[in-house]
Amino acid sequence: MRWPELHIWALVLGALVLPASAQTRDPIRLATQNLPPYHMLVDGQIKGVAFDRVTCALDRMGQPYEIIMMDWSQAQLMTQTGEVEGFFAGSPNKARAAYATPSDPVITENLAWYMMPGRTIDPTSEADKVSARYSAKFATSKWLGLKRDGYNVIKKPRDAEALLNMLRKGDIDVALEYEMIFQYYMDQAKMDADDLIKIPSTPQSNMVHFSNIFLAANPLFLGRFNSFLAICKEGGK
Repeated sequence: MRWPELHIWALVLGALVLPASAQTRDPIRLATQNLPPYHMLVDGQIKGVAFDRVTCALDRMGQPYEIIMMDWSQAQLMTQTGEVEGFFAGSPNKARAAYATPSDPVITENLAWYMMPGRTIDPTSEADKVSARYSAKFATSKWLGLKRDGYNVIKKPRDAEALLNMLRKGDIDVALEYEMIFQYYMDQAKMDADDLIKIPSTPQSNMVHFSNIFLAANPLFLGRFNSFLAICKEGGK
């Protein structure tokens, strides 16, 4: 299959971290998306809190890897077809569970509902579910969850920046997004905290989703990855 045009490659080898005897595998390929501040491009390099934790764990394992930034839907499709060994960071859902197994949480934070000041919408109200206009980033568990739970979802924003712009322009009434991510784009737009109404929702964990094909061939991999991920999350990089 031809690699999509919007790929941005970042190849980092972890082979120098552990002795050569521990380096028994070829580089694994993990796909991600541009999702500040989880993983993002800064001066041509992929950086971010989730990226740092994932690569820290792989480095400590002595596992060579390639991180490929691409469209989020494509990242999931290529994991499903076995063209990459996994993608990150995403929350679990039934569709992903059919072809991949999640790691322990890479990052956990609250989701929140956002709306413009002056609105009196209650996202937990059955009546407001269908009368207001909702959206989240397209092709995510958030967007699919809204559709599944009967919300009036009317837009398919490509990223959180587009979601915020739709909210500010009045194209939607309510946006659902992680607090850290939406705050990043609010800061980029020089918005103050009181420029939007924020209603905290439930915490959500995001993981690396490793291909079941890959894990079947490497049955000890996930346990080792999770062990090193725990160290990295504690600041042990």
